[in-house]
Amino acid sequence: MRRVGVVALNTFREAVRDRVLYNLVFFALLMMIAAIAVGQISIGIEQTVIVTLGLSAISVIGLLISVFIGVALVSKEMDKRTLYALLAKPVRRWEFLLGKFAGLVLTLAVNTAAMALGLLLVMIYVKHTLERSDSAVLVAVYFILLKLALVVALALMFSCFTTPLLATLYTVGLYVVGLYVQELRNLPVNVMSHAMAAFTKWLSYLLPNFENFNVMAMAAHGKAVPGAFILQNTLYTLVYCTIILTAAAAVFSRRNLK
Repeated sequence: MRRVGVVALNTFREAVRDRVLYNLVFFALLMMIAAIAVGQISIGIEQTVIVTLGLSAISVIGLLISVFIGVALVSKEMDKRTLYALLAKPVRRWEFLLGKFAGLVLTLAVNTAAMALGLLLVMIYVKHTLERSDSAVLVAVYFILLKLALVVALALMFSCFTTPLLATLYTVGLYVVGLYVQELRNLPVNVMSHAMAAFTKWLSYLLPNFENFNVMAMAAHGKAVPGAFILQNTLYTLVYCTIILTAAAAVFSRRNLK
């Protein structure tokens, strides 16, 4: 785990040096500030507008970082030829992948925390105070971070066996499909065969369920998120990320790097 920590720390440092991250965070904070103006126009629903736009900005910016930097975690090291020197040391391939994953998740956690702080400051500026019901916003931000960790795991897995362009397309495609998992389960059986209905329902449980992480509406209206739901999403992310990273390590260990 010490070797994993070293790789994670180096990944975090590289990501922090990347000016793209600062530009994305600045853009997200700018969107939150713009939400103040929109909230002033929408009299009576200022908090709903501000929270919705703020959480949307955090989610979109986080997804951009997760996909594009996550896909490049392996290919970038191979292009710079630093991967070969690293693996020549007593670092296993699964340790390298786990370290890269942890480093990018740490980067996302720091950036998400910065954007969440910006959102809270905007809320304080508009409302002049924070209420207990506003804790739902923090839960929504936590769910966004869980979702981003899952996206990073998927991007890292695809990057282990295909090109960066295809890995990006696969990750984005799987994310979009994962937003409609519940719809797949509720497809009308009378318009398809029983075999197709069974396959669709089985596939819906296999795909990552990103719909469960969306509590933006609850946060915007100050509704509390049940503790059992928070625990469920946390365990779901841990289990799913473990499965995806295990598969990625299995693929990467058999890949010919020459």
